Parts: sequence; C-alpha cells; structure tokens
Amino acid sequence: MKIGNVDLGEKPVMLAPMEDVTDESFRLICKEMGADMTYTEFVSADALIRNIQATTRKLTIAPGERPTAIQIYGREVEPMVEAARIVEAAGPDIIDINFGCPVKKVAGKGAGAGMLRNVPKMIEITKAVVDAVKLPVTVKTRLGWDHDSKIIVELAEQLQDCGIQALTVHGRTRSQLYSGEADWEMIARVKENPRLTIPLIGNGDITSPERLVEAFAKYGVDGVMVGRATIGAPWIFHDMKQMLHTGTFTPLDDAVKFDLIRRQIRESVDRIDEYRGILHIRRHLAASPLFKGIPDFRATRIEMLRATTLAELEAILDRIQNDIFPTLNQN
Repeated sequence: MKIGNVDLGEKPVMLAPMEDVTDESFRLICKEMGADMTYTEFVSADALIRNIQATTRKLTIAPGERPTAIQIYGREVEPMVEAARIVEAAGPDIIDINFGCPVKKVAGKGAGAGMLRNVPKMIEITKAVVDAVKLPVTVKTRLGWDHDSKIIVELAEQLQDCGIQALTVHGRTRSQLYSGEADWEMIARVKENPRLTIPLIGNGDITSPERLVEAFAKYGVDGVMVGRATIGAPWIFHDMKQMLHTGTFTPLDDAVKFDLIRRQIRESVDRIDEYRGILHIRRHLAASPLFKGIPDFRATRIEMLRATTLAELEAILDRIQNDIFPTLNQN
C-alpha cells in the first residue's frame, strides 16, 4: 500500500492519532513494536497559527518513528490552509485532516466530525489543503453524523476527487461516539465501490490480533488503524504483526512489558516535567492490560494512579513486578 510516495508495504498496521496519547515517545515505542506508520496527536489549526507552544510541540517527529503523519483539524478554509503549510515545514511524511473527532469541544464547534453536517465546507477545506501543499494529504472521518445520515460511500468519492491520497474510516457515526460496535460492513461497502481507487484504511474496535486478521480477510481494507487498544499496551503491534504474518503469535514476556511502561514514564517526565509527565502517563497506567485481572489489586491501582513523583511510582511498579507477578505465576 502506498500513500503518494510513502510505501507502507502490504497490509500495514497503523497507530491512530489520539489526543494526550500519541506523543513522540509513545509513537516511537509503537514503531519499534511493529507499527508501520504513526500519527501525531491532532493539532488545532487555530492554535497552530497562533503559535501556541503546547500545540507546536506536537509537531516534533523522531527520526526513528517515520513514516509519520501530522493530523490537523479546524472549521474554516484559510486557517486550515495556513496550518497545513506550517505542518509541511515541520517535515512529516503525510498531512492528515481530522474530520472524525466526535468530542463535543471539537465536533460541537463544527470541526472534526462536526464537518459531517457541512459536507460542502468539508470538501472546500480538503481541496484547499491539497492544493496548498506538496506532501500527500489524507483524511480520517466517520460513517456520517448519525444513523440516518451514513453518507460515507458517496463522501469517499467526493474526498477522492479533491485529491486526497488515502482515506481512513472509523466505523461509527459521530452520534455513537465510541459506543456500540464499529460497522465494518459499512467500511467494506466503501472499499467495494469500484470508483474508489485510493487506499482505504479501516478503524474501530481492532482490539486483538485476531480482529486485525479478520479486518483484512473479511472486509478487504488496504490498511488497518489501531487506536484505544494500544493505550498502555504498545506491544499489541508485536502481537498483531506476528499474527498477520505467521498465523499465530507469542506474547512478549511480562518483564519486557514492564520495561516499556517504565520507559514511557521516564520519557514522559523527561519531555515535560516530573509532575505533569506523571499526570500524562496515568491514562496509560489506568488502561494497561498488564494490570488487568490481578486479584485484590484495587488499593495498589489507586496508589499507582495517585503517585506524584518518579521515585514513588517506580517503587510501586517494583513492588508489583517483584511481589505480585511472581505470586501470580506460581498460581
């Protein structure tokens, strides 16, 4: 599968863009674990052109994580064009436009998935961004605004006509947010349209290596994007790619997983500062399957998520790894 001149190989598996999740460190770890492509946290066009430091920091790309896309969102043509030019200067491999974020602070203001209620403006923005930059431009969106307006089959053609070079479809409407099940049958309908010639990337509920293999085999997509299942578990790419290429997978040792979690913590602290870096990493700790199913773990989990210093958090992880996990393995 190719996006412009970016060759991702056959059946690429990608890390989805996620706010407060896909920072530089996490993206690099996911790449090392097997992700074929990474996406930055989404970037507000308005904040970018105002040179807001917290936003411009998101443009940093580590050489080892490439190919990487920077994703932008906004609701007006001129700010999106200006933001796309700023992003192009930062040197990503691809520029992605977010027409899929469902959260109220974005979609409620007409950006992200909010554009699904204003398709003419969506098309205008897409065409203007494509014309403004030399890098390949892609789009990520949803099936439609709600159950009664699943417009994605026709919309995919319109976006292709704007000159985008790949399309990612999350198999839910905006109204669903992340509830219910992703509709991969609808994603397959987009792929089956003979007039669609650009690569189609499917997204939604890819939570295991088995689901990944099914997405390619049953629905025919060119690539798969994995989102929430990676939070606190960057090693999922190792399992998925192994399953995809060999038909089975051998999970990484728990010690390796602990090392990856510890690395995320250290690099988060180094990148921001101790207090905010630990706050940032709590979402990964809370979601990590590494700690799921441990008996009587509630008090330890609360302690872990309340830690405010690196030394305190490392000591808790030491106790979990050295005391709790050996006991589990004996049982």
